[in-house]
Amino acid sequence: MKDFKNKTEKELKALLGEKRVALRNFRFSVAGSKVKNVKEGYTIRKDIARILTAINAK
Repeated sequence: MKDFKNKTEKELKALLGEKRVALRNFRFSVAGSKVKNVKEGYTIRKDIARILTAINAK
């Protein structure tokens, strides 16, 4: 969370877009049984929530 507090809103929105793309790619990989680390989706969702919280706080 400390990393997100120091960033501007524009940087946070760019990072949010990247995380959403990563989550979408993760979901397609899971459907194709290509993923070894199944906890990755959980951590990406948590990061997205943290970014949205930081944006709403500003």
